[in-house]
Amino acid sequence: MENRFSRRSFLKNSALIGVTTAVGSAGVASTFTSCGDKSSSSKLVPLKAPGSYYLPQLPDKAIEGRELKAGLIGCGGRGKDAAENFLDAADGVTITALCDVFQERVYGFRNKLKEEKGVDIPESNCFVGLDAYKQVIDSGVDVVIVATPPFFRPEHFRYAVEKGVHAFLEKPICVDSAGYRTIMAAAKQAEAKNLCVVTGTQRHHQRNYVESYKKIMEGYIGEITGGIVYWNQNMLWYKNREKGWGEGEWMIKDWVNWKWLSGDHIVEQHVHNIDVFTWFSGLRPEKAVGFGSRQRRITGDQFDNFSVDFVMENGIHLHSMCRQINGCTANVSEFVQGTKGSWTSMGGHRITDLAGNVVWEYDQEAEKQQYAQINPYVLEHVNWISHIRSQKPIMQAAETALSCMAAIMGRESAYSGKETNWSEMTAAQLDYTPKDLSLGKMDISGFTVPVPGIEISK
Repeated sequence: MENRFSRRSFLKNSALIGVTTAVGSAGVASTFTSCGDKSSSSKLVPLKAPGSYYLPQLPDKAIEGRELKAGLIGCGGRGKDAAENFLDAADGVTITALCDVFQERVYGFRNKLKEEKGVDIPESNCFVGLDAYKQVIDSGVDVVIVATPPFFRPEHFRYAVEKGVHAFLEKPICVDSAGYRTIMAAAKQAEAKNLCVVTGTQRHHQRNYVESYKKIMEGYIGEITGGIVYWNQNMLWYKNREKGWGEGEWMIKDWVNWKWLSGDHIVEQHVHNIDVFTWFSGLRPEKAVGFGSRQRRITGDQFDNFSVDFVMENGIHLHSMCRQINGCTANVSEFVQGTKGSWTSMGGHRITDLAGNVVWEYDQEAEKQQYAQINPYVLEHVNWISHIRSQKPIMQAAETALSCMAAIMGRESAYSGKETNWSEMTAAQLDYTPKDLSLGKMDISGFTVPVPGIEISK
């Protein structure tokens, strides 16, 4: 039995609905509303000099260029969506290879692509199994879309870089310290090979967030002094174990509820919000103290809620909270405080001064009038393809690994009840790999819900 709550439908009614404006230089709508105490640009002190920070180009479609053949690793819900987003992002792109650990997913999506997109993938390029990602990458693809459960992504990225293939990595890109180090090593190799790597932190390609970042860099809120980030919503989907499923098959089909596969929802989902703060501030956390609990989750071994106090490297604090419990107050947003004012994405992207006057807000209607494509899940592929075709390398894996490690620090503090710190966590022997990983029978007796204050086996 599958029980599903759509994250994307929730987002449509939450923080991703914003009042928005845009970055002419970054390919976003150029109209914004300024009201209240109209701070002139001459009074602003930029946090970073113009041109010293990255702003993506976000037209409706990627630039024209050479044809690109993509391979899809992971044909589940996110993988199928990401593949279709890729096809919608540009002309002259196609998908030529698929793989998943489950055959029905591969052939089900193969049929869907042929019927709905006119993409006919030969039988010889459909692969099944835990090692099938190698066959996709070795099949002659130019780019690969990695959308397996998060635990597998570091190794898939490592192999793609080894073979010189551009990569799109769905977030999160690691769930433990071992995975973090694999990502960071592969990212350095990818840079040396001039590869283009974009990750599924789609807010980096969402015009309201891009313009908000630009305004903060221009000095609209002054020096950043702290923030709060939220992802509170109903529980996501789960799958009860069905007759005939081995332990490994069940866990992978129910992956979003198992900490070794997903990283728990603070990593799998809430990393988006943590990432906004690390992106806007340019800071990583030095320490984390967190707590959490399991109240109503039905399957798996994860917590239902987390609350974490991060101390960033310059001493300011970020408060992070996330919850997946039905019937509770929902909030998916970010808030950043500065010396001159604050920015929020709640109910629309806006900046207010210290007196509460709105000095800037993003005009989403202007964006809709100027652009046909407003889906950030497509725009991240637009930017990726444009970088590949223009031969301008981009590397988002290291930046996303940082925000993933921040979430891992918060999770491990909540699990253990102890403070964690950056240097120890990045060097830790924290490896969630099961000893008997297979699709069949596995010993799941060690997959238990953490109890703070009590040492547990990872």
